Amino acid sequence: MATSPLNVYPSFHARSNSLPSRQHPIASQIDENLNRLRASQSASTSSSSIGHQLNCLQDLYDSVDMLLQLPLAQQSLAQEQQRKSVEQLLDGSLMLLDACGTAKDALSQTKECTQELQSILRRRRGVEGPANEVRKYLTSRKAVRKAICKALKSLKHMENKLSKDGETGAMISTLKQVEAVTISILQSLLSFISGPEAESKSSPWSLVSKLMHQKKVTCEEEEHKTNEIANAEATLRSFIKSGSMKHAENAQSELENSERCIQDLDEGLESFFRRLIKARVTVLNILNC
Repeated sequence: MATSPLNVYPSFHARSNSLPSRQHPIASQIDENLNRLRASQSASTSSSSIGHQLNCLQDLYDSVDMLLQLPLAQQSLAQEQQRKSVEQLLDGSLMLLDACGTAKDALSQTKECTQELQSILRRRRGVEGPANEVRKYLTSRKAVRKAICKALKSLKHMENKLSKDGETGAMISTLKQVEAVTISILQSLLSFISGPEAESKSSPWSLVSKLMHQKKVTCEEEEHKTNEIANAEATLRSFIKSGSMKHAENAQSELENSERCIQDLDEGLESFFRRLIKARVTVLNILNC
């Protein structure tokens, strides 16, 4: 089994004079949440495991919000010598929000196409009508992959830049670890939404596969079995190839599973998205005070 991306962190060297030598209970809570997320990444990349990770990420940012309310933490971030590091964190939060936006758009577009296709399959007349709509769905999925590919490239750039950062204070170090874990979870989420490579090696997903090669926890075949979105797409491709109404019936069931999966992921992502915005606004307010 491949090493979990959350078990591989950038080296953050913290100075002990930025926060008291005795760790604050909230800082301990953040460490516990980080460790919980690391452990969760050792599981297979199923929709349920990713949903669990999004819930854990919400808990982590709730703890971060409490940390940012502490006067000592605010004083640490407001120091002039920390300004560059804080601005880098703010820049990073914008990129994370962009990645969340891409994931939200991808889920919304896939859900809309899924619901339209379900409606058409229920009132199907022969094979040709549904086949045309299935092709539209598959074309939509290509567009989703292209957008996800771009978002993953940005996250990879963030990850590489974060790993090269030098010595920082304890407060900045903690927030960078939070940023690193967020990158990893969003990478897992985006690659799940995109699904395994479905077509030729020249497809947009091939680049995603290369970017995520070291991030895989399970093999593609095992991931495919636990990816409802990918299962629906695979069944639809079988329908196009065979023209069999049996595959159309199977597709209806897979599309229902995919829609439920998308709904669950979308709710978890939306809750996290709001917390990410709140954290960014809080840091901005601290910096501008």
